[in-house]
Amino acid sequence: MPTDNVYLTSPPASHVEDGAAELEVDVVVRAGDWEREPADWSALADAALSAAFSIALKDKAAVAIEGDGAGWGDAPPRQGEVCVVLNDDDGVRALNRQWRAKDRPTNVLSFPAMGDAVPSDAMPWLLGDIVLALETVVREAREQGKTVEAHFSHLLVHGMLHLLGFDHETPRQAARMEPLEVAILATLGIADPYPQCDEG
Repeated sequence: MPTDNVYLTSPPASHVEDGAAELEVDVVVRAGDWEREPADWSALADAALSAAFSIALKDKAAVAIEGDGAGWGDAPPRQGEVCVVLNDDDGVRALNRQWRAKDRPTNVLSFPAMGDAVPSDAMPWLLGDIVLALETVVREAREQGKTVEAHFSHLLVHGMLHLLGFDHETPRQAARMEPLEVAILATLGIADPYPQCDEG
């Protein structure tokens, strides 16, 4: 990343209430006038991603125990690191064009760092990057009649689930991922966002 990024301050690690998982969240302003929206983006990211990390790991462990073959059984990772990149529509459009062959901005993009690697308790699991486009996030929130903060948090939860291997390309995948998003958002006091929105 270029050296002109602005790093927002955040606690070095977030601990979920039961102490089951720790997540370090870095928030970087890459482009866009994020300061025009009066929100503590770092605190929102920390809360949304920590909740998603903890709850999603428990879900994947439960699915693996039930025999689906997904997840990490009884040994999910205990520590993780994720970077949130706050960008603008132009920056996200360029990434979307480069990595997904879609020449348009989108609300959120996830870039997993570890692929199929098996996480270890020996060191934090480098989850990857979640990139959001300011203009699209604000426009969608207004169109959907919700606060920018709530939409921002939902998109981060959505992006985190992608980093953890969840998807919504098939009806079966969506039937697992979307209710999990709703459950995570409920812990943050955010209403069910479906079926009125469709994330990228």
